[in-house]
Amino acid sequence: MPVHYAGSSSAEIAASVETAVRAGTLPAGAGLPTVRALATDLGVSPATVANAYRSLRQRGLIETAGRNGTRVRFRPPVAPRASHRLPVPAGVRDLASGAPDLRLLPKLDAALRAIDPVPCGYETAGPLPDLVDLARDRLRADGVDAPAITIASGALDATERVLAAHLAPGDRVAVEDPGWANLLDLVAAAGLYPVPVPVDDEGPTPAGLGAALDAGVRAFVLTSRAQNPTGAAISPARAAALRALLAEHPDLLVVEDDHAAELSSEPLAPVAGTTRRWAFVRSVSKPYGPDLRVAVLAGDEATVARVEGRLRLGAGWVSTILQRLVVALWRDPSTADQVRTARDSYRRRREALLAALADRGVAVSGRTGINLWIPVPDEVAAVARLRDAGWAVAPGTLYRIEAPPAIRVTVSQMAETDLVPFADAIAAVLGPAHPRYSA
Repeated sequence: MPVHYAGSSSAEIAASVETAVRAGTLPAGAGLPTVRALATDLGVSPATVANAYRSLRQRGLIETAGRNGTRVRFRPPVAPRASHRLPVPAGVRDLASGAPDLRLLPKLDAALRAIDPVPCGYETAGPLPDLVDLARDRLRADGVDAPAITIASGALDATERVLAAHLAPGDRVAVEDPGWANLLDLVAAAGLYPVPVPVDDEGPTPAGLGAALDAGVRAFVLTSRAQNPTGAAISPARAAALRALLAEHPDLLVVEDDHAAELSSEPLAPVAGTTRRWAFVRSVSKPYGPDLRVAVLAGDEATVARVEGRLRLGAGWVSTILQRLVVALWRDPSTADQVRTARDSYRRRREALLAALADRGVAVSGRTGINLWIPVPDEVAAVARLRDAGWAVAPGTLYRIEAPPAIRVTVSQMAETDLVPFADAIAAVLGPAHPRYSA
């Protein structure tokens, strides 16, 4: 179906593009006409189209893709009328989701029976004291001493609220590159400007952070461990180097995401808490289930107070039922055993695939977590060839800004019998002309 661009003002042109995105006639990744071409078609000045594109870019609907021109973001902040996500074809294994293995999530039966059935009213709603106390103890055991704690609806909700509490559209934010696709989309939708910080196996590089600080960023968002998509984990030495840099910028907002939490076998080396404004976010989604929309948000008193105050004006609070459920899960020793089983299973699968790829001369990133990051010369060709061979993987373009091409592979859905065939498929895709790639 052809796209109907229309309008004589920048607002009307932007609205027509948004309508096409909602209708699906401009799907994710689709290219838009050049400014001059669309101006000619609509009989308006190039400045008018440029202003429309600027508005759409500031809202995170479109992005500039270098020589590929302007395109719809892969996940624009507009809900389409129907899902346009391409299904994984029959017979193709889905290694692109980034989701935990649902079979390894803790069973909720006992926790549901244990929670208090008494309803909660408006006057008593808010962060559950039992949950806050348990969270404080768990964070302190990991070296995070938080002056204040509240509860948000997942890691991304917490991060969005913290950024909104301190930043304004147009502000620069240092982000990991490659980094979490959802965060990059959120930054774009909030009208913030992402400044990429390269990542290696030990986390964001000091040189990259230094360059971002020199560029005038007002915030820095980083991942503690099991970084998505590379599996990086911040080492104690790297944490010390980052903290030394951050100490010279005491007014910088630092947001640290420890989404893996109990699923990680790497000890935590926290960075947040170095500056005056900071937040440390720990979600329960990966260890306990994506449907548990609960995240602990620890930070300085002013940041947490701003988040709680804004929350009261909107959603109000995170469901007390969900909060009680998390308390029951945290207090149940059998649940801890199930999480450790999942952690060990993911580690075995990841390490076995790393070994199989190493045997074939392919070096990848994947120190922790459930994802591997595999550099490739051409993402489109690699994704297509692997799909033809029976494997669905995620293109790296969703996760990177300036980092070179790669694909992301999720090991949580892999069976032991998948490891060798998939390693063979990767080696075939890279081919003899590219015997070894190193992240």
